[in-house]
Amino acid sequence: MADFILYGTEGCHLCEEAEEIVRLAGLSFDTQDIIDDQALLQRYGIKIPVLAHPGRGLELHWPFGPEQVLWLVAQTQA
Repeated sequence: MADFILYGTEGCHLCEEAEEIVRLAGLSFDTQDIIDDQALLQRYGIKIPVLAHPGRGLELHWPFGPEQVLWLVAQTQA
């Protein structure tokens, strides 16, 4: 299980962009489709994609690039 979760949904072009950015940053992560979970849908509905570290309660909201992803990783190690 990865430390990071990328919240999004199928057919979301921004989510696909975010997934590519996170992959290029070399981050190990899981994806979570918010459409199947009412709580996630309510929380993130218009905010996706969102990269989160649930263990630390940190979230990175779109738009973000590799620099912001690396910043989030650094925050989890502080």
